Amino acid sequence: MFSKCHIFVIKIKRNFFAILFMIFAICLLLFSKNNLTAVKNGLTLWATSVVPSLFPFFITTELLLHTNIIHFLGRLLNKFMKPLFNIRGEGSFGLIMGIISGYPVGAKIACDFREKNICTKSECERLLSFTNNSGPLFIVGTVGISMFGNTLIGVLLLITHILASITVGIIFRFWNSKNDTKYTSKKNFSNTSHNENVNISNLGQILSESITKSLSTIFMIGGFIIIFSSIISILKSSGILNILSGFIKPVFNMFSIDTSLASPFITGVLEITNGINQICSINLKNISVNIIFCAFLLGFGGISVLLQVLSITSKTDLSIKPYIYGKLLHGIIAAFYTFLFINFIPIFNLDL
Repeated sequence: MFSKCHIFVIKIKRNFFAILFMIFAICLLLFSKNNLTAVKNGLTLWATSVVPSLFPFFITTELLLHTNIIHFLGRLLNKFMKPLFNIRGEGSFGLIMGIISGYPVGAKIACDFREKNICTKSECERLLSFTNNSGPLFIVGTVGISMFGNTLIGVLLLITHILASITVGIIFRFWNSKNDTKYTSKKNFSNTSHNENVNISNLGQILSESITKSLSTIFMIGGFIIIFSSIISILKSSGILNILSGFIKPVFNMFSIDTSLASPFITGVLEITNGINQICSINLKNISVNIIFCAFLLGFGGISVLLQVLSITSKTDLSIKPYIYGKLLHGIIAAFYTFLFINFIPIFNLDL
């Protein structure tokens, strides 16, 4: 009897994803009406928000990789990057673009650096931990102005988001530092980029390749947004989301947090945009609680962004662990900084 049960468990483990995907397909049929609406909303979100804000940055990043800007920044900012983050100056390109663009540009640059031998494996993993951030257009424009209806909230979230990112980078400066000497001694990474510099004769070819690579990434992001919109819709329609919320409501009660935030919080952990939108729509007297939760989700990024990053890092030898640890830490620190700003800087105290 025990042997039969053991074999059954092994078969389930072996076919886990097949069973999971079959359940998902059945749920798509059972909740087709709600799923259709969710997919349409996901497509609208991707087409109207993600593509306009990210696609130009993807192309620009690809083009800049074919110039000397990275090595220029490397020489200029090495004295800043090395002491703070234990990353050579070229990594400043990933930090800057990660801050001004949005998910998952920072992760893509870190992986590009690894593929082109611009930084060592350890340095690229450190870049992964803190350079893949939410962009100012999304934080101030979408979250602050559109969702909260308050520009000041967007500015607050942006400030704490960037400060938390830098803090995580400083903490992760020790990640795999023992391997730096070994890798650097084998090859001078900063001078081994295989990219052909852009000029008049190859501009068309490089622009075409940049657009093609950027299209591939933007369509991948769109696919994740749509699939997670469906997953969230299924969880809502089946009542599973309410069950999951029930598990964390006692924790919320323990800290005197309104339990109406439980379901949006779980949604945000799965997919950041839908979760933050729901949190912003909940009217609480102490709006600071909403803001702090949004700060955490903006820093953490959600499972949807995690899988996007995983799809990019899987093409390299970079570990996903520093990204996971870094984003969890980023969310916690961003929430803590937001709490401090709200309570100790009067201009940011927006509670009624």
